[in-house]
Amino acid sequence: MGGRSSVSYLVLVLALFSLGAEAKVHFHKWTVNYQTWAPDCVPVNIISINGEYPGPTIRAREGDTVVVQLENLMPTENVVIHWHGIRQRGSPWDDGTASMSQCAINAGETYYYKFVADRPGTYFYHGHYGLQRSAGFYGSLIVDAAGKEPFTYHGELSIVLNDWWHKSTYEQAVGLSSNPFVWVGEPQSLLIEGRGKYNCSATSRSCNATNTQCSPYILPVKPGNTYRLRIASVASLSALNFLIQGHKMTVVEADGHYVEPVEVDNLDVYSGESYSVLITANQDPSQNYWAGVNVRGRQPKTPTGVAVLNYLPNPSARLPAAAPPQSPLWNDYAYSRALAKKFVALKGYEELPPLQSHRQLILLNTQNKINGYTKWAINNISLLPPPTPYLAAMKYKIKGAYDTTPPPDVYTPRTYNISIPPPNPNAVEGNGVYVFKSNSVVDVILQNANTLTANNSEIHPWHLHGHDFWILGYGEGVFDPAKDTKNYNTVNPPLRNTVPVFPYGWTALRFKADNPGVWAFHCHLEAHFFMGMGVMFAEGIEQVGRLPNAAMGCGLTKNKIHMHH
Repeated sequence: MGGRSSVSYLVLVLALFSLGAEAKVHFHKWTVNYQTWAPDCVPVNIISINGEYPGPTIRAREGDTVVVQLENLMPTENVVIHWHGIRQRGSPWDDGTASMSQCAINAGETYYYKFVADRPGTYFYHGHYGLQRSAGFYGSLIVDAAGKEPFTYHGELSIVLNDWWHKSTYEQAVGLSSNPFVWVGEPQSLLIEGRGKYNCSATSRSCNATNTQCSPYILPVKPGNTYRLRIASVASLSALNFLIQGHKMTVVEADGHYVEPVEVDNLDVYSGESYSVLITANQDPSQNYWAGVNVRGRQPKTPTGVAVLNYLPNPSARLPAAAPPQSPLWNDYAYSRALAKKFVALKGYEELPPLQSHRQLILLNTQNKINGYTKWAINNISLLPPPTPYLAAMKYKIKGAYDTTPPPDVYTPRTYNISIPPPNPNAVEGNGVYVFKSNSVVDVILQNANTLTANNSEIHPWHLHGHDFWILGYGEGVFDPAKDTKNYNTVNPPLRNTVPVFPYGWTALRFKADNPGVWAFHCHLEAHFFMGMGVMFAEGIEQVGRLPNAAMGCGLTKNKIHMHH
């Protein structure tokens, strides 16, 4: 960033600060670097922010502006940060997606992210380049409501859930990109707010059970009080289930939108999702209680991750006598589907969907081979983002930056058998874009299928950048456009930014293409996106403002930086 732009940047910040009390600017100065940390008592290399793990929490009020000065101190690695759940209206270049919204930030360089926290809710941020999110590169982003919320509580707690490996993300990435394919296997630990416990006797590594970095996270409560517990998942692989020993939870918010209150004993949290639950400290106050997280959707080989619900004034070190709580059976998908369907929009608080859509995409999710390498593909195309960011390429009509042939709206043949491995496993790599008419209404049906392994279909949590969508329905088997569209919930569908597609099933979404920019829509499992499981959406490119120079400078934008001065 040149000297001149820094000066004009400060002027901009000062101008923002003078807006008055109604909208504040929150300025964060962050450095990103490697660090040794022991989240589950085993020391590994992580990517940390300001030497902290998890990263610092950003807290803002609805309507406030957040500015993050990000200095990349990793000597040999580029970086971006995605602000998950923030729609980036008017700032599509700050969505934090490498090769999509911006050029990744070079080693030693500083980039300024600036966005409006335009809606209250429970959000988070994470790396969106290679497998950096899996290296511990994430944190919470909480936006408080400006007005009154439809529920009350005495205090607030917040946790981010994660799965954790001892093998470095670089080793994992090499394995994913190898022929034959090398899989890292199930996680060693599950973390609650960056803390877990690995059985030190089970490893020859320098594991230290007394390291304070891996002492369980403490959730302090006063007997009789009700708390809002914010829960998010940045898991790389696992579908997680969260529960608190002896306590029920009432779900009131999902992905920044109010839902009709639902009382649950436990909660499935898919990677990319966030929730607020209300819990009341109404059990025996002389005890502390486990909060637990377990793997669902895959055969668990990882012990329960725990935190301590600490009834004050009990010492936080007083661990519960009981075993950590167990979740429903990992492959009870009927349970998961039924739970997912319980979340509907809170009446009178949320926008309802248009009754008709202008375009329908049916996206088949398959595991494939390309030249012998294992990949994931959507309608037989595995996404390989180009070196030139889409946003700059489309805004400045840079020739040759990406394939301008649009990908197919529906998969062919329409008779594809989703219940067996693909008879022809070969897919192709591509980087085309689905372009929507500005403000049009789009339906997307995610169709799951069998993987390359017989009798196997996985849960995929899909996340849309730049928008929320209405979940119109979930179904089993093959989606039938003639029949299944008649059963859509258009009365009170929840607005979300992340949704699971269940094994051998489909999920139907509707959204408004009303946010000028280029936006990723992808499986939020880190390895799956890395292996091509995503698509690109674009709309209203002609309405996008001038891109900051700092977001360009790679690929074919190298020569274009001065073209719009």
